[in-house]
Amino acid sequence: MAGTREVRPAAGVVVVGLGTAIGSLDTAVNIAFPDIVRSLDIALGDIQWVVICYVLTYASLMLVCGRLGDLFGHARLFRIGLAWSIVAFIACALAPGFELLLAARVAQGVGTAMVLAVGPALATAYFPEASRARVLGAYTLLFALGGAVGPSLGGLLVDAMGWAGVFWFRVPIALAALLLFRAPPVSAAGGRVPRFDAVGAGLLILTLGCLLLGVNRAASGSWSGFVLLLTALAAGARFTLRRHPSPIIRLAPFRRASFSVPAASNIAVNLVGFAVMLLVPFWLDRVAGLDASTAGALLALSPLGMALAAPLAGRLAQRRDGRSIAAAGALAVAGGLAGIGFWGAAPGMAFVAGALLLHGAGLGMFQVAYLEVASASLPAADRGVAGSLVMMTRTLGVVLGATGLTLAFNTVSGGFLSAFAAVFLGSAAIPVAAALALVLTAGRPR
Repeated sequence: MAGTREVRPAAGVVVVGLGTAIGSLDTAVNIAFPDIVRSLDIALGDIQWVVICYVLTYASLMLVCGRLGDLFGHARLFRIGLAWSIVAFIACALAPGFELLLAARVAQGVGTAMVLAVGPALATAYFPEASRARVLGAYTLLFALGGAVGPSLGGLLVDAMGWAGVFWFRVPIALAALLLFRAPPVSAAGGRVPRFDAVGAGLLILTLGCLLLGVNRAASGSWSGFVLLLTALAAGARFTLRRHPSPIIRLAPFRRASFSVPAASNIAVNLVGFAVMLLVPFWLDRVAGLDASTAGALLALSPLGMALAAPLAGRLAQRRDGRSIAAAGALAVAGGLAGIGFWGAAPGMAFVAGALLLHGAGLGMFQVAYLEVASASLPAADRGVAGSLVMMTRTLGVVLGATGLTLAFNTVSGGFLSAFAAVFLGSAAIPVAAALALVLTAGRPR
C-alpha cells in the first residue's frame, strides 16, 4: 500500500509541513477583505464573520480531532483533512453570496482542525524520540513561513484573480501534500482501539465554541454573549466532572504546575502577541504612510522572525528544559512589544524592523518550546492531543487578544499614538510575568 511505502524522514516532515501550511497561509485572506466587501456587497462590520466562522470552527474541534487521530491513526485523519480542505477551498472560491461563503468557511475550519491537530504528532513520528525537539523546530519553521508568505502573496492574488484567488491557490498545495504524503513507518495507533467519548467531545466543542463566540458577542455589548458564556461555563463544568475510560483529554496533568503554567502562558503570550497583527497595520498606514505592498513586507518580518528562531529553539530544547526556553521566548516577545511601544511618530526603519523580528523570534522560541513540553508531558498514545492542545491554546489567546486589545485601545484617550504606545507597553508586562512563572516551574537541564 502507498501509505506504508518507505519514506525518508526529512521528506516526510516537509510534506507534513506543506499540508499544515494551508492553515498558516490563511493570513492571505485578510488582504482580500476589501474586495470581499465590494464584490459581495456587504457591510464593513460583517467581514468579521469570515474570520469568526473559520477560527471558531477549527478551535472548537482541535482537541477532538487530536483525540480521533490518537485513536484511529494520525495519517488517516491527515489525509481526510487534506481532502476535505480541497473541497472547502473550492466551495469558498465559488461561493456566489456571503452566506454561502460563511458556510464554506465553516467547512474549511473542519478540514484545518483535522490537519493541524495531527501535524506535530506526524512530524515527530518520522524520527526517534531523541530528535523530537529538533523536529518540532523544523515543523514550526515550515508553519511560520506560511504565515510570512500569506499577506504578500494574497495581495498579488487579489490583484490578479479577485478575492477568490486567496482560496484557489491552496487547492494545488493541499492536493500536492495529499499525493506526496507517506505515513511514518510506525503508526501511533495500534492494538485495540478504545471507545471514543462522543458525549465528552460534544461537551468540549460546546464549551470552546460558546466561549469564543461569547467573548466576541459580550465585547460588542450583546446580551447573547453573556448567555453563551454561561453556557460555556455549564458545559465546561459538566465536561470536567465527566468520567470516561478514554477521555478526549486527561485532566490530571493540569493539576501539575509544570504542565498547566506553560498552557496558561501560551494563551497569555499569544493574547498580547496578536497586538502586532491587529494594530501595527494601522500604524504602518496612518503614521508611516506606507503603501500596501511595503506595509505587507514589513508586517511579514514578525512571522519571518518566528521561522528563523524555530530551528534554534528546537536544538536548545533538546538539551535544556523546555520551560526555560519558553521563558526566554516570552522575554523576547516582551522586548519586541516594548520596542514597538516606543516607535512614536518617526522611528528609524531599522528600529521598526528590529522590534518586529524580535517579537516574531520570541513567538517562535516559545511555540517550539511549548510543543516540546506538551509532547514530553503526555504519553505517546496522546501525542495528537498534545499537539492540538498547543494549537488550541494559541488560538484561544489570539481570539481573546482580538477582543481585549481592541477594548484596551479604544479606552485610552489622547489620540492614536497615545493609545498605540499604551497598549504595547502595557502588553509587554504580561510575557514577563509568564516568563517568571515558567522559570519557577522549570526543571534541571536534561
